[in-house]
Amino acid sequence: MNETPGRLSALEPPHGYGADWPMREWLLALLGAAAGLAFYFLVKGPENVPWRMALATFVVAAPLTAGLTLEPRRWQESALFSALAGAVLAGLAWHVVRSEGHVAAGEFAFAAGVVAALITIPLFQAGFHRTRWATPYRDLHYFAWTDAISGAGALVFTGLAWAALALLSALFQLLKINVLSELMNQDWFGPTYSGLAFGAALGRLRNQLATLGTLQGIVALVLSLLAVPLAVGLVVFLGAMIVSGPQVLWEATRSATPVLLACAAGAFLLANAVIRDDDVDITGNRLVRLAGLVLALAILPLTFFAAISLGTRIAQYGLSPERLWGIVAIAVAVLWGAAYWLAVIRGRRTGWTARLREANMHLALVVSAIALFLALPILDFGSIAARSQAARLTSGKVAPGKFDFDALRWDFGDGGRRVLARLQRSPDASVARLAREAAERTQRPIFQAPSAEQRDDMAAKARFRFDDPQLRRWALDHLAANPWFCQPACLVFDMGQAPRGHEVAFVTANMVHRARFDREGRPVAPPPQPASPEILDPRALDGRVEQRTQTVTRFFVDGRELPEAR
Repeated sequence: MNETPGRLSALEPPHGYGADWPMREWLLALLGAAAGLAFYFLVKGPENVPWRMALATFVVAAPLTAGLTLEPRRWQESALFSALAGAVLAGLAWHVVRSEGHVAAGEFAFAAGVVAALITIPLFQAGFHRTRWATPYRDLHYFAWTDAISGAGALVFTGLAWAALALLSALFQLLKINVLSELMNQDWFGPTYSGLAFGAALGRLRNQLATLGTLQGIVALVLSLLAVPLAVGLVVFLGAMIVSGPQVLWEATRSATPVLLACAAGAFLLANAVIRDDDVDITGNRLVRLAGLVLALAILPLTFFAAISLGTRIAQYGLSPERLWGIVAIAVAVLWGAAYWLAVIRGRRTGWTARLREANMHLALVVSAIALFLALPILDFGSIAARSQAARLTSGKVAPGKFDFDALRWDFGDGGRRVLARLQRSPDASVARLAREAAERTQRPIFQAPSAEQRDDMAAKARFRFDDPQLRRWALDHLAANPWFCQPACLVFDMGQAPRGHEVAFVTANMVHRARFDREGRPVAPPPQPASPEILDPRALDGRVEQRTQTVTRFFVDGRELPEAR
């Protein structure tokens, strides 16, 4: 390929960042060790105490942000920004822990806050708070990549530091010196040492930002090699989807949505690896540039089909807090894809790559604002989803016997319990009785009947080699409770009556799982396997020796015997 050299040479970091500051690695090492030790003492106390979890979040988020942004000439700004980022995330952690059981899917709200913080850090480093829309895209792109590379590098170094410590500990133990091994067994030592190693590595890497800038260019060039095969694959996939129709999304609605979104994320990453941060740096290979354009345009149709897939799921089973967060993720992806199409259309004469970079900066701010808004306790997805589920019940789309009243009680927060209280006053006696029983439970049932959604998922994966409808229902219920028995697909065999119940075998490509059911369809435990002695006493052979012939059914795939799960 004919690549232009671009930024493969060492490059001065923007705004004077990355100046050689010998104290940086020592300072960050001490800061990391103190943060790790403080984190340990905060989380070792009583579980789910809001103020403890908030402080634990702060002592991780603030030092990490400071490690990425700290510079000797503007340390006051970095300290203020790091404290603010840590305080916001600490407040979110406090709310999530405090509202556990009252607000549904609070962990997603906290994750949204983390996303907002991760986007804001390179904006701060690029000086957006000073220059606003005049901020050079090159700077924003530079910091986004070098932050990711330095963070990943520090994690790798932390793992190597532990490996070195374990090796030294084993070496000293040869001399009966157990100081290191005893130290490693102390609970407080793990987070302290990890923080020390991570901080030292991060400080050393941040002193070498110019080298990281060169590495960024190399990583982008290597990633751009994947653009062509991915672009070809996506064109073939989208073409087949348009020709055959999206019926496959109705058959695999659970797996289709995350796969399509993952492909859209991959297309976004590789498209930006191709366009780089300036036209001067883009490869001169026309095929790679064309692949970058195809990937940029592929994001919208991929997210469109993901929306169809999720919409199908919602039409079948209604809303849940998790699906509402899925809607948010798809909406953001659609927004990004539509912005890329608009950028390409607007830049067909003046240059689509420059328009894409401009769109990236605008979208980063928009997504950061959306993520922060959703992280705040403003919208209650549990209430929205609970009302949707109740509407399905009252409209007759789902029968009372198949409706999951326990989910309203335990999974949808206070909003779900309010809807459950309203259903207890339903004119339908069956609905009122089931709602009242769910509301009166003090703990969620350990053994629950699988939902229609779980049964449908298993029915799509399992192929039955018998016709007994009752046994099929028992097997599907068992698979819904143990989905790993049928991953990614399985054959189900009727093995007939066994000593302790009716036996069924679930056969995957690598394993055989067996289950036995009593007359009511309840799973029963298989008989215990006799233990094999480690050493056979030769005198045991002096006793009576019997020979017994047993018939055992084994399963084979292409002549290879499958092992039995124990």
